[in-house]
Amino acid sequence: MDPKGTVTFTSVGRPQYGFDIFTVNLNQTPFTSSTSEHRLTDGISINFNAQFANEDQSIVFVSERSGSPRIYLTRPALSKPEQLPSAPNSLFHDRPIIKNHRLYFISAHEQPDQPFKSWSALYSTELQNKRDIIRLSPYGVVDYSPAISKSGKFVAVASYGSRSWEGDFHELKTDIVIFPASDPNNRFVVCERGGWPTWAGDSTIFFHRQADDGWWSIFRLEFPENPLEFSGFPAVPSRVTPPGLLCFTPAAFHDRKRIAVATRRRGKGYRHIEVFDLESKVFHPVTELLNPNFHHYNPFVSPDFELLGYHRFRGESTQGETTVPHLEPVMSPIKDLRMLRINGSFPSFSPSGDLLALNPGLDENGGVKVVKSDGSKRWTLIKARTSFYNSWSPIEKHVIYTSLGPIFESVKTTVQIARITFDPADLNGDLEEIPCDVKMLTRSWRRGVCAWEMRVGLNLAVNLMNHCGLLVILISVASLLIFSTVKGIK
Repeated sequence: MDPKGTVTFTSVGRPQYGFDIFTVNLNQTPFTSSTSEHRLTDGISINFNAQFANEDQSIVFVSERSGSPRIYLTRPALSKPEQLPSAPNSLFHDRPIIKNHRLYFISAHEQPDQPFKSWSALYSTELQNKRDIIRLSPYGVVDYSPAISKSGKFVAVASYGSRSWEGDFHELKTDIVIFPASDPNNRFVVCERGGWPTWAGDSTIFFHRQADDGWWSIFRLEFPENPLEFSGFPAVPSRVTPPGLLCFTPAAFHDRKRIAVATRRRGKGYRHIEVFDLESKVFHPVTELLNPNFHHYNPFVSPDFELLGYHRFRGESTQGETTVPHLEPVMSPIKDLRMLRINGSFPSFSPSGDLLALNPGLDENGGVKVVKSDGSKRWTLIKARTSFYNSWSPIEKHVIYTSLGPIFESVKTTVQIARITFDPADLNGDLEEIPCDVKMLTRSWRRGVCAWEMRVGLNLAVNLMNHCGLLVILISVASLLIFSTVKGIK
């Protein structure tokens, strides 16, 4: 039987992304703070991972405006983006490309053959005749980040192969795999260890990976025009960008003279887009001169080399959505299970389900807030205090338990459990800050207190971490006395 009800969750940083897609004309050099950018998306939801569809500034991109990532096309003549054919039951789409009237994209709608294995695979569909979606990745094989050669004859992917996930996170253990677009089963590994491939012509691929010296860098792989006749794979690539700075997500110019990359430099707090000249070995900064205090991601280049695109936070002064919703509906894979992304962390429903407690931040600017379950209004109970992990009493509508103190710190750090009491009638007025009483249930001298989970009834169960290891204590809600301790794993 499928579950019913509502699941609330947080995606770290996601409510504040505010991504839109921008381009800048490379002929405007030198770039300055007054150089104009052109926004190609409409400020609705988040929009990212674009590619040019042709030379009239039409782009294909991913947007979450429908409650899950979907593929859209926008062009100067369109009043709003056009949703393109994709897998209707997929909760994830990424890296769309249009070439020779075909749409290529990553989707995750076919369940793998075993647990701990990605659903990600490459698909394509004919745009003119609206034909069925075709899977290009062999069944059981995991592919990411497709790229199409200049002629459209060859496809490159970062492939995880048929392996189950091995726990790699910082650097996925993917290989660069290519195959003819007309024969996707004729696959071969051209280079081991690499991600985010991009073609220059039909015989050169650039990609990123972490070099042996620890710096993420761009590498280049060159082979004959017809790679099917080359027997030297997997080949050893040459390093393109030097150590001393981080380089990611390359986008190649088909003239093979330049690449656009996202960089992170020493002493800099933001990721920026730069153009690297392959002949002079010189970086030419672009976005740092335009928006020095914004992150910029995933560059892409127009076919005529004149326009450089990327996505970034749209900014508060830009037209479009400027208010982060308290609750955001997200498409659910189960019919009767509603999913809500919260603008905060550690949600907990009130006994009647009409209210939700959460932490708006996990630093000194955090606290505890209450929001209506329809997202229409939010109130503050505690502010300017680090709080985390809330548990609403199942028998008292006016009582919330929370942890006060730093999160993700060592066992030497003090974290206390607090009982917050307020008058529900105050929620019916015009107040934004609700008066409340905060009572500490644990003593401040208890070093190493770290509450991770609370379940409330007549008694309060709290997980604690101290020098003895993990402990579970039971606190009587009525008397506020600790009456039971269970030692856990050290």
